[in-house]
Amino acid sequence: MIAPTTRKDLMIVNMGPHHPSMHGVLRLIVTLDGEDVIDCEPILGYLHRGMEKIAENRTIIQYLPYVTRWDYLATMFTEAITVNGPEQLGNIQVPKRASYIRAIMLELSRIASHLLWLGPFMADIGAQTPFFYIFRERELIYDLFEAATGMRMMHNYFRIGGVAADLPYGWIDKCLDFCDYFLTGVAEYQKLITRNPIFLERVEGVGIIGAEEALNWGLSGPMLRASGIQWDLRKVDRYECYDEFDWEIQWQKEGDSLARYLVRISEMTESIKIIQQALEGIPGGPYENLEIRRFDRIKDPEWNDFEYRFISKKPSPTFELSKQELYVRVEAPKGELGIFLIGDQSVFPWRWKIRPPGFINLQILPQLVKRMKLADIMTILGSIDIIMGEVDR
Repeated sequence: MIAPTTRKDLMIVNMGPHHPSMHGVLRLIVTLDGEDVIDCEPILGYLHRGMEKIAENRTIIQYLPYVTRWDYLATMFTEAITVNGPEQLGNIQVPKRASYIRAIMLELSRIASHLLWLGPFMADIGAQTPFFYIFRERELIYDLFEAATGMRMMHNYFRIGGVAADLPYGWIDKCLDFCDYFLTGVAEYQKLITRNPIFLERVEGVGIIGAEEALNWGLSGPMLRASGIQWDLRKVDRYECYDEFDWEIQWQKEGDSLARYLVRISEMTESIKIIQQALEGIPGGPYENLEIRRFDRIKDPEWNDFEYRFISKKPSPTFELSKQELYVRVEAPKGELGIFLIGDQSVFPWRWKIRPPGFINLQILPQLVKRMKLADIMTILGSIDIIMGEVDR
């Protein structure tokens, strides 16, 4: 066989950082030979805000409003990881009711994130309609969030040892109504998209990742499960109260963009199952651990007559992180969101390393798009599901 002659007239194209179909400010320097991609180099850092450094001079409670700005579509997960770390360091128990409320909020947040992945992904490959449909359901989720937390996107709801406020009256019924409605919505998406020949033509066999390859690249979340590996931290680590619910890990074995789409779609219905079980079985009791309000280091005699520590709903500002290190992780919608935390016997963490799923899943992009067509870049990038806020931190 004669080797193909190397062409010298290669074209170098910048995709992004402010291209409408780039998800956020990602820049790809693509080397093209006609329509074929020869090389692709992602350039990050346009949204870097120094989140890890900020954490080193904030107490946990001061830092909580910042964390919702990493992955700003699945905000509950960043909050969960931020309070889970100190809870494990200080061995703080979370009341049963608070744990259930957290699980409900996390799963609602997962659905919202998957919906806002689905819309732009479909728009990227040329289907405009789902982009408008997903906002109906997502709006309802945000209404539920607003009723419970006061905020639609940046909730600031999780606290060390519980949540900031109990569920309001009538919220549970509203949420159950939403669950019933949403299942019909998902069925509609599947009818509209899953068997659509044009859609299948664009995603089937595009961006294939084998199981071994997925492990070697350190992928997690739907990217890993679409390659045939049944790995879900909700089953592995059994955090919050997920082992009390009946649900299955969603996975596919093909490893292409279609498999990743199917995993996310079925994850949404699985989340609804978890939410319904949690709402029906939610126990009574306190929604936060009242003991930890008493944490205090300095006994200031001037304040003895006035228990100022009990005024605030938050743990006292002098909540100490003990001198040890810890890695905590949760199963975020995009993959394994982890934090490596080093305490230093002080109110500030000594080191706060974020392990964002999007950043690690994005590494494989140059390898996936090589020898593909230019139009496939958007399909593959869309199926990876990145948010630049957490990639750049």
